[in-house]
Amino acid sequence: MLEGLTARAMGALPLYAVRADGLTAFLGDLPAAVASFLRASGFAAKAGDFALLPGADGLAGAVVGLGQEDTPWAFGTLARGLPPGTAWRLAPGPQDPAQATLGWALGAYRPHRHKAAGPSPAVLEISPDAGPALVTAEAICAARDLINAPAADLGPAELAAAAAALAARHGGNCEIVLGDSLDQGFPAVAAVGQGSPRAPRVAVLRWSGSDSGPLIALCGKGVCFDTGGLDLKSAGGMLRMKKDMGGAAVVLAAAEMIMRTNLPVRLLVLIGAVENAISGTAMRPMDVLRTRRGLKVEVGNTDAEGRLVLADLLTFAAEQSPAMIIDCATLTGAARVALGPDLPALFCNDDALAGRLLAAGQAVDDPMWRLPLHDGYDSWLDSPFADLSNVSQKPMAGAVTAALFLRRFVPAGVPWAHLDLYAWNDRTRPGRPEGGEAQCARALHALVAECAEAQATRPTT
Repeated sequence: MLEGLTARAMGALPLYAVRADGLTAFLGDLPAAVASFLRASGFAAKAGDFALLPGADGLAGAVVGLGQEDTPWAFGTLARGLPPGTAWRLAPGPQDPAQATLGWALGAYRPHRHKAAGPSPAVLEISPDAGPALVTAEAICAARDLINAPAADLGPAELAAAAAALAARHGGNCEIVLGDSLDQGFPAVAAVGQGSPRAPRVAVLRWSGSDSGPLIALCGKGVCFDTGGLDLKSAGGMLRMKKDMGGAAVVLAAAEMIMRTNLPVRLLVLIGAVENAISGTAMRPMDVLRTRRGLKVEVGNTDAEGRLVLADLLTFAAEQSPAMIIDCATLTGAARVALGPDLPALFCNDDALAGRLLAAGQAVDDPMWRLPLHDGYDSWLDSPFADLSNVSQKPMAGAVTAALFLRRFVPAGVPWAHLDLYAWNDRTRPGRPEGGEAQCARALHALVAECAEAQATRPTT
């Protein structure tokens, strides 16, 4: 069971949810003394604001504001904000029980691998119709655990094992490619990881919810730690690089939601699990690397390693004739300069797919923002010594040129989207504690669910 949730609690207190435009009516239904107390406390039903309700014997309940919208974040502070160890049940009201459960569970999450548990959170009784929210919360919390794990605990072997364990739990299968097979089949992945004593590998997870469903390919950058290689990062730049496998964690979270909700699709998940380390065997600037697609890439900067990993994954995915390919990666600082930490950058070669992804993210409050694949910058990747360089020589549009690099490995006509994300919360906010975050995972699940529904309702000929 997720922390902060319980199947049943004796003596659970009522938790009321109130929209701002329903506050007057709510106050009118309360005992006069309690209503006066709420008015005096300044409670205005703003999203996430909450207040305890006094009773003759002490605590009679609590009320939380929804504002004007129904998002999970209105409930995101309650597990850690209400009195520790208290138990609560949702009273009938305007709230969506699934949204409430999701926000509560995501706000209750704390990493415990190397930190003693603090005070017990308040717990919420799970409502009968909150099942999908539990699936989502469990998948996101599992992804957070992966991202928050120190690199000493989570290397390429452990990340690939997480993919294999996920497949085993839900009736899929997972092949781990390493050694000579990796050198031959995924040479760019092998090159990125060759400087580390922890051998690189690729996890190839396959699952089917329908033999006739569309094939959805998800590719995740799984750089378990990124020193920058011989183009070494600064101390500050290296500080959070345990999260450089955040793209892999996101696609595993999305895959878990897809499998557990048994969507009628075929799923291919590719995880490039490597460590970008420094040693006598590490790749060097101006080395020329082979790729699975046959293109030769000059290493303009060893710290632009994630796109090399994804290049081979995208090529393999395209060979399987998917309906779409989506990759997720903590790829560029330039995307964060442009959009900040909360808005992943979306690049897409298909307007219809881009529109569906943006709509899916908006629907589940998991947003992203589209940036252009500007053809005019494509020549910035030219190299005099190879088919292309892994970086542009111009200090501008870094997120765009990274996406253009990836596009070279996606055949024309294959719908493809690239999500350049942060995978981290710099500070604690409602439902989003400081640390690893599975950005875009809920949006990807919503997109695949929408695709499956569209496929099921399409008329047959």
